[in-house]
Amino acid sequence: MKVFLIGAAGGIGRRLAGLLAERGDEVTGMHRRPEQAQTIEAAGATPVAGDLIADDVDALAERMRGHDAVVFSAGAHGTGPDKTSAIDGEGLVKAADAAARAGVARFALVSVFPDAGRGGEASEGFEHYMRVKKTADVHLVQTELDWLIVRPGTLRDEPGGGSVTAGLAIEYGDVRRDNVAAFLAEALRTPALSRVIVELTDGPTPVADAVARLARSA
Repeated sequence: MKVFLIGAAGGIGRRLAGLLAERGDEVTGMHRRPEQAQTIEAAGATPVAGDLIADDVDALAERMRGHDAVVFSAGAHGTGPDKTSAIDGEGLVKAADAAARAGVARFALVSVFPDAGRGGEASEGFEHYMRVKKTADVHLVQTELDWLIVRPGTLRDEPGGGSVTAGLAIEYGDVRRDNVAAFLAEALRTPALSRVIVELTDGPTPVADAVARLARSA
């Protein structure tokens, strides 16, 4: 499988790139900053420069052409509401349109759990982020792409054990980035898991079993 990964130098992206490369997939990792190329190469992927803000749909489509799937795990990462809108929101719209134009139907989006950050005093910036992410989800769902949206819980950097809880609606919790990457890697090669939104946390079920169970009920 040839996978085009947007956000390949990020916490989930570089882990996913490594897993895909280990199993023999060809991974192209798009990056905005030159220094990110080394991180992508170290994960076993081929870096390609690109910018969700500056590039138009045609430019993104040209980079995606020839791939079997696109994974969008990019984000503004707290750099301000304008960047959040431009990357998490408008960037997703561009990427989805580009995938359709390039003939790449399979499109996986890393979104956010609806309950993320609740229970405390949320800032306006965080509320804006949540609104943008929901609007991006809605846009992708309305496309003709073979989409998959994964909504992870609170992301953690500790090593993952490869076991999760995954479902259409589950209780909120933490999830290791390793486990999110493992879930995405398994889901990408499971065609039956299509046009569905999955909530994901750490849990007791091996990733392969969790994906297979969801695919059977899709």
